[in-house]
Amino acid sequence: MTPLTRLALGALLTAAVGAHAAQPAPAAAGQDDGHLPGADSSALFWQGREQIAGFRNIDRLAPVRWIAAGDRALELPAAGDAIGTVSFEFAGDTLTLDDYLDRQRVAGLLVLKDGSVAYERYRLGNDAQTRWISFSVAKSVVAMLIGAAIADGYIDSVDERVTAYLPRLAGSAYDQATIRDLLQMASGVAWNEDYADPESDVARATYDTLSLYDYLRDKPRNAPPGERFNYNTAETNLAGTLLRAAIGNNLSTYLSEKIWQPFGMESDAYWQLTEPGGGEFGGCCISATLRDYARLGLFALGDGRLADGSRVLPEGWMAESTRPSPGYDGYGYFWWLHGNGAYEAMGIFGQSIYVDPANGVVIAQHSARAEADREADWAMQAAAYAALVEAVSGG
Repeated sequence: MTPLTRLALGALLTAAVGAHAAQPAPAAAGQDDGHLPGADSSALFWQGREQIAGFRNIDRLAPVRWIAAGDRALELPAAGDAIGTVSFEFAGDTLTLDDYLDRQRVAGLLVLKDGSVAYERYRLGNDAQTRWISFSVAKSVVAMLIGAAIADGYIDSVDERVTAYLPRLAGSAYDQATIRDLLQMASGVAWNEDYADPESDVARATYDTLSLYDYLRDKPRNAPPGERFNYNTAETNLAGTLLRAAIGNNLSTYLSEKIWQPFGMESDAYWQLTEPGGGEFGGCCISATLRDYARLGLFALGDGRLADGSRVLPEGWMAESTRPSPGYDGYGYFWWLHGNGAYEAMGIFGQSIYVDPANGVVIAQHSARAEADREADWAMQAAAYAALVEAVSGG
């Protein structure tokens, strides 16, 4: 497994990367050939043109499985009133939206209000057809697919034991953990996610499916299930393998058949695999267009209903998924919660699908930030999003 495959698993990693080289972005995706990262390089340390080319060409760097779109796309009409000038206060400065896009190296930003496009902007050589890596945005998609599997009868409930679907883990600390515990990052199984420590679990584990089972079987328990939030990259992949075992199919095929085609995504996408011919990473890397990211937000906003009103997710699934968990009130079922009813799928380097049900707003973002997970970057994003929600909601 390449370092790209290993490190792309993380959401909100604690490791930082060096500053990007001061060089212009490619003018268009067609100019990426001379800037693709090497096969043995790490996505955490790509810089400048290499980072941008890598983020929009993961299918050329790692094994993937395609997610087929259908023949009819859900229309995203233009809003009646164009968004006006947007500015916001951050760290003592007044920033414009252009300042935000520049400082955060945003490749694409799309704002929907009540299903219509209020703002759409592409940069760094991207356009509306560019597929871009999601990193841990994929986790939130897995949570929705688990809801679909419950609706389809493949899974009885989130209170079933993990080992009911993954018997290879029987006799381990996972005997007591439920699917709900996995989704809330609260299995109680010991795990060290410190990327600065070469002896940490996240650094030492091997992520192909069978090797990961073997590694996790030996982990001790350090808390009762459901009580302590502990971000665990491996368990997000475990959730993906559990789902695959339950449905008896590939996650990409299930996503295509349950959401991508019937909801009306306009472009094919792809999902990175654990190894060639293996399963999809539960924790990482669906590459899709910004418009289809936004449609995923609309699907969540509508509680998993299709345009004709038929259900894909169980009724109330999104409310359940975005309810604060006992271990941490800022996290639901692989969704980050903002305390005002809004929730977000988040991936390192600034990937985001933000859903604000109270205001009928969805914000989708592709980004190539200089650092994977810097608190100040997320804080600036939150301030920019708050300003955008206010602008499109008539505040």
